[in-house]
Amino acid sequence: MKLKQGLMWVILVLAVLVSSCATKITAYEATTPEIKLEEFFDGELFAYGIVQNRFGKVQKRFTVDMVANWEGNVGLLEEDFYYADGTTDRRVWRLVKEGNGVYSGTASDVSSDAIGATQGFAFQWGYTLDVPIDGKTWSFKLNDWMYLVDKKRLVNRAEMKKFGFVVGEITLVIEKL
Repeated sequence: MKLKQGLMWVILVLAVLVSSCATKITAYEATTPEIKLEEFFDGELFAYGIVQNRFGKVQKRFTVDMVANWEGNVGLLEEDFYYADGTTDRRVWRLVKEGNGVYSGTASDVSSDAIGATQGFAFQWGYTLDVPIDGKTWSFKLNDWMYLVDKKRLVNRAEMKKFGFVVGEITLVIEKL
């Protein structure tokens, strides 16, 4: 029993240490070019990327056709995914600019409202994504970061967690057409 309690304390301390090392959005406050979702995600876009498992092995490769438009503080982002294995998927985001660089979003396969903020060239938000796998739906917590490279290119990295453990990562490059 003492060994089990000791192990739990070690795990708790390691978790606190690891989480305290995480990058905060404020680290990018003075960087340029400044990202504004309503400007970058406007019009036609194209993306390509990969999904890796927790060991770094590529599980999926994909491309995405995107169309986005904004009316005032509300944006609609339509994403059509094309996977290398021939499967397809579609996600439609409803984005809301809340003010002061804060954005929220909803989509049919996102079971928690996405909420995030911009600082300089970076945008970070978190949400729960529901993913169908082998006839079941699994919910993953995503820590999603976007980095504006220039006015036409953005790099997106999302860490996927299940039960608090990293189980995968999504990397994609998005380009304005």
